Amino acid sequence: MNTVTPETIKRAREQLDGHLRETIAWHFGPDTGCPFWLEWAKKNFDPRREVATFEEMTKFPHFQDEWLRDLQPEVWVPAQFKGKPFNVFETGGTTGMPKQRIGWDDYKVDYSEFSDKISDQHFPRNHYWLMMGPTGPRRLRLAIEHLANLRGSSCYFVDLDPRWVKKVIAQKQFEQARAYLDHVVEQAVTILKHRRVSGLFTTPKLLEALAEKINLWEAGIRGVFCGGTTMAPQYVRFLVEELLEGRIGFYPTYGNTLMGLAASVPLLPEDRFSITYYAPQPRAVLRIVDPNNPNTTRGYDEWGRVELTTLTREFFMPRFLERDEAIRRQPRAPYAWDGVAEVRPFGALQKNIVEGVY
Repeated sequence: MNTVTPETIKRAREQLDGHLRETIAWHFGPDTGCPFWLEWAKKNFDPRREVATFEEMTKFPHFQDEWLRDLQPEVWVPAQFKGKPFNVFETGGTTGMPKQRIGWDDYKVDYSEFSDKISDQHFPRNHYWLMMGPTGPRRLRLAIEHLANLRGSSCYFVDLDPRWVKKVIAQKQFEQARAYLDHVVEQAVTILKHRRVSGLFTTPKLLEALAEKINLWEAGIRGVFCGGTTMAPQYVRFLVEELLEGRIGFYPTYGNTLMGLAASVPLLPEDRFSITYYAPQPRAVLRIVDPNNPNTTRGYDEWGRVELTTLTREFFMPRFLERDEAIRRQPRAPYAWDGVAEVRPFGALQKNIVEGVY
């Protein structure tokens, strides 16, 4: 059954509103809140009194990514977490200061929830995974390892520096980019030839490059957890039918350091390989908004800009305008809220976008 009832949608909205009020009370309460939001409330308004539902979140301005670049991380530490060492996770950036998000356990919660959405057939428990992607300052490495460990598995890693790839592509040094891609793929091939691995996390472009060098099914891969660069329907079809031969499980995700992980619903014939992702609500909420009037939500099956609101005790981020655009999709079981489909860089049709391999 791929529809949801008005009643389940209503309950999901009520749950979101309740979670929103709790999160706001936490971040703006003098005994629990963080310095940034307590100071913000003094200069603007007290959201505990003025924001009770998600519709009222438009009273907040858009969250500015400069706040995560320019301010020292301790301004984001909730009072209840004071003195507890935190992880520092970075996102974006090829030059200059990247955005940084601090955290403690959010990444574990996000990926523990995702574990229930992947099949034991495709990701056998008590086995081995390979992550072929960015480690370094990104939370992805810890998150993938946590997910594997949660399922009784251990994980091998092949590192990727997407900032370097983007940099050399922007400078039109395509031979360097290809050489680096080959360097990463060679390491993955070596592991797959010498170690037993059934689960693979990587990006679409790295998956394609890896499949050119080795037969994934014969190498033991049974499930691919994929995230990163744009996946248009025709490319998804190529991945599913050609590279994975229709027998390796394919789990596309849309996520980042600021949101967590939006899982996709299984592809149906009527989807025509158009992937739709659903945010981990109520911990994060995605809206598709009018780029020229972000207070307005786009209609179903219309393109718009992605707006992200993150609502956890570790991190409150209202109305952040992502550098992505997508199609707004209707709720689809098991999700009783809107989805986002065919995510691609914002303005992709109007300008050249450097994506590299991630």
